[in-house]
Amino acid sequence: MTGTDPKADLHLYLQDARDVLVMKLEGLSEYDVRRPMTPTGTNLLGLVKHVTGAEAMYFGATYGRPVEAPPLWIAGAAEPNADLWARADETREEIVAAYRRVCTHSDETIASLPLDATGRIGWGDGVETTLHRSLVHMIAETDRHAGHADIVRELIDGATGLRAGSDNMASGDAAWWAEHRARVERAAKEAQGAQGAQGA
Repeated sequence: MTGTDPKADLHLYLQDARDVLVMKLEGLSEYDVRRPMTPTGTNLLGLVKHVTGAEAMYFGATYGRPVEAPPLWIAGAAEPNADLWARADETREEIVAAYRRVCTHSDETIASLPLDATGRIGWGDGVETTLHRSLVHMIAETDRHAGHADIVRELIDGATGLRAGSDNMASGDAAWWAEHRARVERAAKEAQGAQGAQGA
């Protein structure tokens, strides 16, 4: 049986999610990486800015290794949603570079500490956590926002896919996808009709 390295496995999944999030910006205009695509303002560049602050907290300040990053509004360090959008004077290059810089800092924390190393998350009285839990949290956090980015990118220009060179999508042309979408819509309406009939 092949041995495993739990920390390396967790780090691999975190890095994969990081790469996907940044890849979703590729080929888009300044407007498109910033434009709000949901009623709550979800946008691609804001997602990158947000996870930059989250990485800085979970792998930086939590373990006594602070690093400069956009403050998280949820931690009370900024106005509501300040970390979830990019001001006009913040460039895409600056935000992506800050993310990469903070990820490098995070990687140094991950490499230097055992999974059972403890730290304190910096809000309220500070909640004790371990590096293992920080890794699990940031994998979940980054994957969640990568999923948001998948949907936002598809709404912007129709681009889909898991990663460059491997889209992980069913094969089909525009007509096939239009029929698939129509089929899903028909099933939704039929289910609604059946539910209404049962309630009558």
